[in-house]
Amino acid sequence: MKKFWLVLLSLGLVMAFSVSAFAVDVKVSGEYYAAGMYLNKTTVADPLIYNVGHPAERANPSTAFFYQRLRVGTDFVVSPSLKLVTRFDAMERIWGGKRSDPGTSDVLSAGTRAENENIAFDLCYIDYTSPIGKFIVGYYKDYDWGTIFGNKYGANGMSNGQIAYVVPIGPVYISANIIKETDRSASAVTPGASTTDQDYDSYRLAATYKAKNILAGLLFLWERDATGKANGLTLPSGAGLEPYLLNAYALTPYFKATFGPVFVQGEFAWGFGNAAKWEDDYTGMAKISINSISAFLDATANFGMFYVGGSFAYLSGDDPDTNDKLEGSGNLLAVNTGGLDWNPCLIMFNNDITYWVGGIQGNGLWPANSYTEVGGTMKNAWFFQGRVGVKPTPHWDVMLSLSYAAADEKPGHYYYPPPQLYHYNNTNGTYGTEIDVTATYKITNNLTYMLGAGYLFTGDYYKGYEPAYSAYGLKNETDDNYMLINKLTLTF
Repeated sequence: MKKFWLVLLSLGLVMAFSVSAFAVDVKVSGEYYAAGMYLNKTTVADPLIYNVGHPAERANPSTAFFYQRLRVGTDFVVSPSLKLVTRFDAMERIWGGKRSDPGTSDVLSAGTRAENENIAFDLCYIDYTSPIGKFIVGYYKDYDWGTIFGNKYGANGMSNGQIAYVVPIGPVYISANIIKETDRSASAVTPGASTTDQDYDSYRLAATYKAKNILAGLLFLWERDATGKANGLTLPSGAGLEPYLLNAYALTPYFKATFGPVFVQGEFAWGFGNAAKWEDDYTGMAKISINSISAFLDATANFGMFYVGGSFAYLSGDDPDTNDKLEGSGNLLAVNTGGLDWNPCLIMFNNDITYWVGGIQGNGLWPANSYTEVGGTMKNAWFFQGRVGVKPTPHWDVMLSLSYAAADEKPGHYYYPPPQLYHYNNTNGTYGTEIDVTATYKITNNLTYMLGAGYLFTGDYYKGYEPAYSAYGLKNETDDNYMLINKLTLTF
């Protein structure tokens, strides 16, 4: 009899789980792209100054390769109000390229770079719409707010574990998030933790207004990073490893609006707080405060088959003459950037260049952090761009853009020995002018092919600190650069 009841109970459990499984609706979407890139120079620094005795050896090769990525999102819909959302990236690699080291982190993923070359999950969270509001629990998109500008990670970057709550009040949506950016509590994966309070946590409170042709919002952000209490911060001066606590805040309003044929969007961010409050006063400074500004304005107007547009961006840079303040991103910390979602040019401030090529450096002065770099997230910049495009048929989209950028502050190049904080400033501050042309052809509703070409007239910013090699009778020089790209994209 006992066996009978055991079998009956087992069958009941199987049926119960089966009934739940039958109720699940699975929705799959995704994107696959394969692209080829040619870059004429892997550095805009004229390498002659590094080969004084061998002028024929110019270590500035071109590069060309193919690369790809598969991204798949899967929603397990249990009921109209409850679902489990997942997303993974797979086979994200250079064709025939060397595999990455297992421990190499990936700024575009919650997984490592090696995992993304195979398969890495970035999103996995519960989405539950209850009678009192929506709850999101799990690994979800991080720093994804407002416009495409200024998102530290955003839709294309790293996700993090969090709890989010959203409640609608008429046309206004109130949201609150608690995000665990870094956990260093004693555990099976961090057995060496000897003290408490070493985590990095982020808290957000936001209000968003939605109407027919306008979307606007305001975000308050609080970052508390205690990871430096154990690791410390190495000052660019070499003044030593100093334990510190970061408490940073930001207010970020944004808007998106459509007025007839014109779409306009804008975002502003004010960062304040303390980048470093020292546990000891070894440096002679009680703290390093933050006072940064970011601004973005973008507009596109459609006139039949033609369209025109423009973008403006400003990111305050760090004044190297104020050692106790961070007015913007500099050699010490990146406190305000254009983010990973925004790639305004094919070369300049392009995150794909950094991810796939490894960055394009200019001249610099030792130590390594003082080198100038062309690609990657925008920071310390005044940026202006004009665009014009034409869509002669529903299948074609051809666009020409002209971009110009200059540095807000000429960065400092610190030197040793400690504890001095003296530095040399960059002699020049112009990033350069870039012309980009792209043509996209819609093969089918789900398959597109893009061709692009970009030419960068390299600015004097990448000359770095010019007198650095004056003892050799040399002057820092830079080279212009150009790239070609083609990309096949499938969406489903």
